[in-house]
Amino acid sequence: MSAIAIIIMVFALFFAITVHEAAHGWAANKLGDPTAYSLGRVTLNPIAHIDPLGTIIFPLILIIMGAPPFGWAKPVPVNPLNLKNPRRDNLWISAAGPASNLSVATTSLIVIILLKLINPNVRDFLWSFLYSGGRLPRGFYPLEGLALILYFVVYINCLLAIFNLIPIPPLDGSGIIMGFLSEKNIQKYERIRPFGFIIILALIYLGFLRIIIWPIQIFINTIIFI
Repeated sequence: MSAIAIIIMVFALFFAITVHEAAHGWAANKLGDPTAYSLGRVTLNPIAHIDPLGTIIFPLILIIMGAPPFGWAKPVPVNPLNLKNPRRDNLWISAAGPASNLSVATTSLIVIILLKLINPNVRDFLWSFLYSGGRLPRGFYPLEGLALILYFVVYINCLLAIFNLIPIPPLDGSGIIMGFLSEKNIQKYERIRPFGFIIILALIYLGFLRIIIWPIQIFINTIIFI
């Protein structure tokens, strides 16, 4: 992976995480809990969401290992006592994060397609960069450069959204699942929470990220390079 690709992906990761966490806080505020809003977490300022381990150290470890940078931010605090229907509302709050990432990815993908229509060289530029070791041609290519940044924004936001939909606490998928469970089953489901982080790390170590990455790349490339 080239240094240019790593830099763009780190930027895209910070942006994706920021949007993700701000969406959680925004949804919670709309549903009656202003906790995150009062703490300044409903913002696109990445500094408000940085977690030293998940936003800095863990992505650096992945980069050193040659994997795409990936991570997480500080969890957005939610006080269920402020919610009218905690179980139902928590489902929507949990879903807001992945939904925001998919919205960003969709919008960015549409912009790339528009850039291709404006300048057909965008397609060749992306193809050359992605399949020639991340080398940039000499010259100034503003539209092509924008398309390249948006490509990784699509890629990282899709990866973050899909990964967070895994139903393992504390990922968002667990909050969505609990919205459909009875109180009795929620108590049983919560028993895996203390082991959630270990399970997630084990999945990453076993290459689960790569299983997610390939379909995402195929999907994005199919749309962009047709």
